[in-house]
Amino acid sequence: MENKQNGQIEFIPTFKNAFYAPRYWGVWLGIGAIAAAAWIPPRLRDPVLGALGRVVGRVAHKARFRAQVNLAYCLPEIAAEQRETIIDDMFACVTQSTILMAELACRDPQRVLARVRWHGDEWLNRFQEEGRNVIFLVPHGWAVDVPAMLMAARGQKMAAMFHNQRNELMDYMWNRVRRRFGGRMHARNDGIKPFISSVRQGYWGYYLPDQDHGAEHSEFVDFFATYKATLPAIGRLMKVCRATVVPLFPVYDGNTSLLHIHILPPMEALTDADDATVARRMNEAVETLVRPNPEQYTWVLKLLKTRKPGDPNPYKRPSR
Repeated sequence: MENKQNGQIEFIPTFKNAFYAPRYWGVWLGIGAIAAAAWIPPRLRDPVLGALGRVVGRVAHKARFRAQVNLAYCLPEIAAEQRETIIDDMFACVTQSTILMAELACRDPQRVLARVRWHGDEWLNRFQEEGRNVIFLVPHGWAVDVPAMLMAARGQKMAAMFHNQRNELMDYMWNRVRRRFGGRMHARNDGIKPFISSVRQGYWGYYLPDQDHGAEHSEFVDFFATYKATLPAIGRLMKVCRATVVPLFPVYDGNTSLLHIHILPPMEALTDADDATVARRMNEAVETLVRPNPEQYTWVLKLLKTRKPGDPNPYKRPSR
């Protein structure tokens, strides 16, 4: 549901009576199981969740195939056996990070904040003291929503853009959780202007730079060992929002049950750079954040679906 107040469009998740219908009962069971797991101490649940995730990763053939393709293109210097280990660890991270977010949704946020290690938190303090507009450039990690929720829980106004999920109940629950501590959610189908307006009003923005938006407005630039159609939006956002752009990436360690939030120094001004330079700088930031912990990244996405003319679709399975 869109809510327009003072000219500001934001998405407000709205419960529907239709969610009681039998077709949603399975979703409700899943939500209940996730919520129940949030009450299990992390040191007990994380080993079990990690093992469960690895099992799921072995039977989720399509998702695993996409991850294999992405890693083969992006990190070919890593041996195939090691890439399989990264994928196994990635699926372990999926389940662990999901329950971490459920814990943040259901319980006192101080329980999670006590297990957070901020790397570069001094930048956040400086931005608040100086009253700067900020946009975080955040690669798709499995715990991607958690840092924004934690900053909101600490009193910072946050704004983010998102894609609606196909399942309406899951979309409702996911966005209700995201908004637990306040902030604004902007649906991508409403365009970029509401997000810009929020950042200019002092909300710290959350921007995910690695989605594939097609070739029309993108630049084909290097991405790890391959190339990617990259939307060079951050330069324009930096200018129109009068904002500082800061790369950020969450890393959940299932062995210690600690969440490490890595914050890099602000990116250099890109307002006068050409689109190819902006796009490459964005990808460089993603690479810098992801390389030390590749298992945290969502390699299951079709990151490389838009190719240059004549290049094959990497996700097309060979015919048997």
